Amino acid sequence: MTTDLPPARHLLRGRDLADARYADAISVSDMAGAAGLSRAHFSREFRRTFGETPHRYLLTRRLERAAALLRSTDRTVLDICLLVGLESVGSFTTSFRRMFGTSPLAYRAAHPPASNLARVPACIVRAHARPENRTFREDPAPVSSVTCDP
Repeated sequence: MTTDLPPARHLLRGRDLADARYADAISVSDMAGAAGLSRAHFSREFRRTFGETPHRYLLTRRLERAAALLRSTDRTVLDICLLVGLESVGSFTTSFRRMFGTSPLAYRAAHPPASNLARVPACIVRAHARPENRTFREDPAPVSSVTCDP
């Protein structure tokens, strides 16, 4: 570990690992290893710097991703639970309710996909999504060879 970097710089390595690999089975020890610090020192400094424990930060990232998946996919709650790196649907539901104030299914029902709310007829959407009609003559004219007078 180089001493010329601020300590928060090392903590960012651990936090970046949580952000990038939240769906993997990573632990606080893995985050501390990425930061090059002991688990206890990393946890203490992480909390002092970022205002929450590394475990809580990782759980928050996972639950935020789960909420996005609930809004944008039709995957089951079990599927989403496993996709974000959690192993127990019961603890996932409890943590989700604690963070968002509602169960995952109720959250999904309260946030229907935008396509359910669209008021534009499908025929209009298809008409505007079509490519414009083009002819072969619309291509730009070829550049003629340029001669330079000395």
